[in-house]
Amino acid sequence: MSAGDTIRLILLSAIWGASFLFMRIAAPEFGPFPLIMIRIVGAALVLIPFLLRPASRRIFATRPCSLFIQGVFNSALPFSLFGWAVLSLEAGFTSLLNASTPIFTAIIGLLWLRLPLRRPQVLGLGIGFVGIAILAGDQFKFKEGGSGWAVLAVLLATASYGLAGHHAKLHFADIPPLVVSAGSLLFSSILLLPLGIYFWPDTLPGAPALAGAATLAVVCTALAFVLFFDVLSRTGATAAATVTFVIPVFGVMWGALFLHEQVTLRMLLGITVALFGTALVTRLLPLKRKRAV
Repeated sequence: MSAGDTIRLILLSAIWGASFLFMRIAAPEFGPFPLIMIRIVGAALVLIPFLLRPASRRIFATRPCSLFIQGVFNSALPFSLFGWAVLSLEAGFTSLLNASTPIFTAIIGLLWLRLPLRRPQVLGLGIGFVGIAILAGDQFKFKEGGSGWAVLAVLLATASYGLAGHHAKLHFADIPPLVVSAGSLLFSSILLLPLGIYFWPDTLPGAPALAGAATLAVVCTALAFVLFFDVLSRTGATAAATVTFVIPVFGVMWGALFLHEQVTLRMLLGITVALFGTALVTRLLPLKRKRAV
């Protein structure tokens, strides 16, 4: 990986890590559905030019159902769950839970597509869940004022990402990724518009919330998608796995710097164990047996 690709990768991780900060700032004033409507509709408007090309229009016309499903599970559902969860969870903590995406991706691949898992990957799944339990154990409180449902919402969002990843491999392997992103965001916009309008807040949110919502749409979604697929085309699938490890670092850092969130020893221990398991699941840290000579 070149120095330029490394810079792009770090920039992408910083942008996606900041998305939890902006959601935490804007969600209390907008509410989950209006905020996510702005995020998805704004990003779709930025990426629509990719759909105006003749080849892109043909693709869009032939696979509307697949693009709709992709839009639901890659954008509308997980973004809405995150938007609701950050009403009670800190930005940094939410970004740490987001690192469980590869774990649920592997489980869904096994259950749905019967993708085999090697022993190190099975071990990684177990270690990953131990890390999640350490990380979120003190948050699983379902009584009034507890955040257990919010934690479950984040985990459901990461599972939705995993489902969307496998769906994309099955249906869009031969399609330019930006066309898939633009088309799926367009369908997500249609789905979120009624909900966003219905739950629109009675009073106009303040300047920080408005700026956070706009940044989520243009920078953390539209620009991030373009940057991600550029890095992916240059470095391959390794980039996708590497981003998973770097996003929590920025998510925690932005939350601590701008929202004065605390970073506890439990959080550090939990995410370390979870990411070690993730490294085994994604084969970034393979356990090789020594062959006898």
